[in-house]
Amino acid sequence: MTDEFEVVVSRRIDLTEEETSRASRAWWDENAAEYIGEHGGFLGDARFTWCPEGVDEADAQLLGPVRGKRILEVGCGAAQCARWLAGQGADVVAFDISVGQLAMGKILDGRTGISVRTVAADAVAVPFADDSFDIVCSAFGGLPFVADAGLALREIARVLRPGGLLVFSVTHPIRWAFPDDPTPSGYTITHSYFDRTPYVEVDADGTPNYVEHHRTMGDWVRALTSSGFVIDDLLEPEWPAANTKTWGGWGPDRSRLIPGTTIWTAHLR
Repeated sequence: MTDEFEVVVSRRIDLTEEETSRASRAWWDENAAEYIGEHGGFLGDARFTWCPEGVDEADAQLLGPVRGKRILEVGCGAAQCARWLAGQGADVVAFDISVGQLAMGKILDGRTGISVRTVAADAVAVPFADDSFDIVCSAFGGLPFVADAGLALREIARVLRPGGLLVFSVTHPIRWAFPDDPTPSGYTITHSYFDRTPYVEVDADGTPNYVEHHRTMGDWVRALTSSGFVIDDLLEPEWPAANTKTWGGWGPDRSRLIPGTTIWTAHLR
């Protein structure tokens, strides 16, 4: 008997915003249940985990006091982070491009008894009024999956109140120079750090069905400052010795040598 497995075909090709959104929506809709099945134990049902390194908002307090604050989560997936915020007394709403992910969120609502207001939307077209929120947060949601990060950040700036806080986590830019392999086999640089061509997985017909966009550290700085933000801090979490889990290109071997995540903190001017 031959074991069957899925072969992932990846390319570096330019995609428009529309192509990027269509691929992201389709992939996350199709894989929502499998994603929760694989990572749900680590993410929890109502826990705010910033990254595979395991930085937990309950300990890190990157958002500061949240009780009574109006908070928007961008790219919420099944809304685990938003559910934790609601449990801390925040007035939180969340959105994701994937209806499948939001459907999984409703299952978690029922399981935890904490209901979160969610809506299906794209990070480049945030469906809320100007000056609506005190805080915007995103844990690997939305921002790595848009072609125009500047547009998404301008949308976030639009819905934030003056002086409002933005905290978000994304893949560390240096990670894009290495293969998606957390073992010692993945220690060799295989791509230029300066190549911004997105990582794209395609189906058997060559149709893009998963997309992540790469930006350098300087790209993120310029995107934030040109969108009206002042950068307050940048956290590059080290891999904790107690974390033995592997998640894609993150794991206890390579991640002790190079950073896998950046967590940006900024406020609106």
